[in-house]
Amino acid sequence: MGGRLLLIAAFVSLAHGAAVDITVLDVPGIKLRLENNPFGGLNFVLTRKGITEVISVIGRRTGAIKDVVQDEDVVIQFAKDTTVRISTEEVAEERRGQVITLTWEAPKGERLEDCVNLGSKHWYGGPQQKRQYWPIERLVLPNYSYVTKEADNCGVAEPYWLNSDGVFYYFDKKVPLFVDQNDLEKNAACFIAQIKAPYTNKRERNDLIYAIGIFEDVRKAHEYAVDKYLNKTSGIPDERMITHPIWSTWARYKRDVNHDVVLKFADEIKANGFSNSQLEIDDLWETCYGSQTVDKKRFPNMKNTVDNLKKKGFRVTIWTHPFINKNCEPYYTEALDKGYLVSSEYGSVETSWWNDNETTTAYIDFTKQDARNWYIERLKSLQEATGIDSFKFDSGESSWSPQIPVLQRDVRDQPGIITADYVRAVSQFGPMVEVRTGYRTQDLPVFVRMIDKDTYWTFENGLPTVITTLLQMNMNGYGLVLPDMIGGNGYIEPPTKELFIRWLQANVFMPSMQFSYVPWEFDNETIAICKKFVDLHAKFAPKIIATCRKSMETGAPVNPPIWWVAPNDTTAHDIWDEYLLGDSILVAPVVERGARSRDVYLPAGTWLAEGDPDRKHKGGDWIRDYPAKLDELPYFIRA
Repeated sequence: MGGRLLLIAAFVSLAHGAAVDITVLDVPGIKLRLENNPFGGLNFVLTRKGITEVISVIGRRTGAIKDVVQDEDVVIQFAKDTTVRISTEEVAEERRGQVITLTWEAPKGERLEDCVNLGSKHWYGGPQQKRQYWPIERLVLPNYSYVTKEADNCGVAEPYWLNSDGVFYYFDKKVPLFVDQNDLEKNAACFIAQIKAPYTNKRERNDLIYAIGIFEDVRKAHEYAVDKYLNKTSGIPDERMITHPIWSTWARYKRDVNHDVVLKFADEIKANGFSNSQLEIDDLWETCYGSQTVDKKRFPNMKNTVDNLKKKGFRVTIWTHPFINKNCEPYYTEALDKGYLVSSEYGSVETSWWNDNETTTAYIDFTKQDARNWYIERLKSLQEATGIDSFKFDSGESSWSPQIPVLQRDVRDQPGIITADYVRAVSQFGPMVEVRTGYRTQDLPVFVRMIDKDTYWTFENGLPTVITTLLQMNMNGYGLVLPDMIGGNGYIEPPTKELFIRWLQANVFMPSMQFSYVPWEFDNETIAICKKFVDLHAKFAPKIIATCRKSMETGAPVNPPIWWVAPNDTTAHDIWDEYLLGDSILVAPVVERGARSRDVYLPAGTWLAEGDPDRKHKGGDWIRDYPAKLDELPYFIRA
């Protein structure tokens, strides 16, 4: 990191609070200045490579400027006791660039709003969504509270936007952030700080704090953002989970699980010649939700069940969650009496989730150390008594709390802190852990599962979104991605043979594979095709593991978009249905029903189809109608 740049106040006129023209950055090739805009605020205008553009509309409707003070930073004082401090830093090492930090402060009742013109550029990062478009400039977010939540599958909500020109925006955790994108203004994203639900009114002032990074290209910008803000993982998940499939009871059996069902499932897997990393017993094995006590009617002796599975060559994990239903006694009353449940500002601990049945539920308060210990120790006791290996941790988004939640820690960290504390608490169960949410927890060496996918061919949470969600998670720093069940969850109807096979193929070069629906429910051809691609994944598992380790060392995405190896390739910037493993394997799955070929775009370089040196393709162009029969997955290895 280079030294701080002095900001230069070039021209300021406070007569009638009108004219402002301040140069805040003037280095070779880049000029950044503030100027008035028609909204009663200021434009942040960037001139780079001879091109001038407004990269932000800042301080909309902030009122007249009262004063401008310059020391090392520029501080602009507005009416209504509102100020913005603008500071700059030069990055003078291998990634040359500039970082500008804006720190707005206002009374708690004031709304702060800065907007970005999305322009003709492509944008990455942003929230995980049910309709996950990629790039994300197509997303419509109407005054969207930027917290982890069940709505829209928003299990990952990192406040990070990155564009194809090499400019990023990153927002501080203190900001009560809302995003309005393509709603009030088309082709624009407005970042709003406002103290209203789901944020607590106990905040003393309103803050809008964010950094703008300006770099030579999109890859350099992202690499800097990882180093500075997003963090690197501190390890990698269990290698057997990477190499061999997870088999879950959920999609196939839903809640109809018991001792006989899981043993029969294990026997089928072995009889059909498939490998495994583990068998995961999903909902419903508990006596009641939150008891963490085995239902003896379903599993008369869970240790015996687990021992039998282990004799068959399976490790065993169990699904669990952070809730206790109100009728689940004596556990609910114990947690309530000890103050272990999240309470709203109105004094209620009642909330809801998808397994309420005929009662309400409560959310364990993971921001309290005693509550965390109580939850973890009960799971450890279950683990010791039954011999299970680890857990699948569901939920954890902040929206499940009773609203507005009263949480521990700094009020400016709320409500997102409960997601972070939950994920950090459960990560102690080791490298076989999977979670489905994350909030500034990219450093944890656990799998983050995509939220349930639906059994469709469309962007309505179907097969295409397996790829786009993979890219969204990776570009927010979550590269240890566990795709959801192959074929989707089948909530309306189970997958067809074609959808099942294409879904499996899309997973092959992702970090792990997870089955619930099974190939032998179709026919022998499906079994043979699935074995082929399960074996292909295992063949490349050492490469996947090595890529995960490299991500730990450098912060590089495990599965980046294809522009990662061609950051200035404008065609690559827009590709959503291809992805990379590291920087050397390009994968182009078929995601269109009935297709037996597809167009493939290869970035610059020489690419070998399926690694075959006799099938070379020159990059920087499209291959039209590349053949992809039902038993074929187009992939290319860079020479």
